[in-house]
Amino acid sequence: MASRIASRLLRRHGPTLGLLRSYTHVRNYSSQLSGLIPAGPQSSKLTRRHYFPNASPYQLWSRSFASDSGDKFEAVVPFMGESVTDGTLATFLKKPGDRVEADEAIAQIETDKVTIDVSSPEAGVIEKYIASEGDTVTPGTIVAIVSKSAAPAETHVAPSEEATQKESPPAKVEEKSPKAEAKPAKVEPPKKQAPKPTPSKTSPTEPQLPPKERERRVPMPRLRKRIANRLKDSQNTFAMLTTFNEVDMTNLMKLRSDYKDEFVKKHGVKLGLMSCFVKAAVSGLQNQPIVNAVIDGDDIIYRDYVDVSVAVGTSKGLVVPVIRDADTMNFADIEKGINNLAKKATEGALSIDEMAGGTFTISNGGVYGSLISTPIINPPQSAILGMHSIVQRPVVVDGNILARPMMYLALTYDHRLIDGREAVYFLRRIKDLVEDPRRFLLDI
Repeated sequence: MASRIASRLLRRHGPTLGLLRSYTHVRNYSSQLSGLIPAGPQSSKLTRRHYFPNASPYQLWSRSFASDSGDKFEAVVPFMGESVTDGTLATFLKKPGDRVEADEAIAQIETDKVTIDVSSPEAGVIEKYIASEGDTVTPGTIVAIVSKSAAPAETHVAPSEEATQKESPPAKVEEKSPKAEAKPAKVEPPKKQAPKPTPSKTSPTEPQLPPKERERRVPMPRLRKRIANRLKDSQNTFAMLTTFNEVDMTNLMKLRSDYKDEFVKKHGVKLGLMSCFVKAAVSGLQNQPIVNAVIDGDDIIYRDYVDVSVAVGTSKGLVVPVIRDADTMNFADIEKGINNLAKKATEGALSIDEMAGGTFTISNGGVYGSLISTPIINPPQSAILGMHSIVQRPVVVDGNILARPMMYLALTYDHRLIDGREAVYFLRRIKDLVEDPRRFLLDI
């Protein structure tokens, strides 16, 4: 009978019932929003609220940014980028009880690519930390509680009261202990099998590790893990081959020495060697477009733009920020871009966008004294140029043996896509431009 009435109502008032169901959903959603937006003067606190695009509606609903008294605030993990889903809480910059200002960094999070700060939402005192160093955190995770005033003693009373309440249930468990006594025989067999640690008997015959006081075991940083995985993936994926050449740096160093003062006076930045190699690489990529291309499945993607990645070594690992549209820049623009990215890399302030992409990489191991090396391709690119230290070596010039400042160049390329002919031509183009900088002006 009830089913017949229900079906009759559904035929007659189906649209209305559907509307009511939709309205119920809206009411539920509006109630969630009401939980997000506190009434009264506290609503002004939302001006400092962070928005997390990847957070679910439940996470947004369950996350409060101020207590009922308006005194306590939650410092949460910020949005870390579209391609970054989590990170490791590396270190705390402040201690509980320390005074902090609004937007002051209180902790640092290491991701696969960059280090991100967790900032205090308001000026106040750090009451306590919710997370611990080494924890894996996601955007929206609560890291600390910040109070506008010094935390009073009663703020620590509530946890103790909860602890006493949690201790009371075990008394009820003890009342049921007689039932456990009826099963002693079933427990004994596992105890006889347990004391069979064969490794402990054989351990004295195994090679002994150095004394513990002479070694340290620390977790590998996420950035180093990411570097290791990318390099191994590169080695497993690409058919890497390296070709070498040497460059006489005499004319380029003379050009730099003659015009360095005027260059700084006009452009406000020093004239370095890297800008010349970037310009030379751009010319080489334009002459040999296959070096700027990449394999994607069964297709080859040719890029009609040049974004040069410049490898920068930091204390936390190697990062590769990108100079966008290097083919449209002059020497001064490139130098300014390199200096800006290098400064950010040293300070750990590079963003995800500043390291994403890139069509070709230049790595300068010469700043550390490297004479020659075989660089590894930076995926998903197809080639990388390695620069090295400048050393005075005897060379033959017009039949005479002279001492010249020489540099070895190395080009590692994906032989699946790039043949030796194109690779050698590309490296020769860089050699010709660096040895005779006048070619830049004439474009020959």
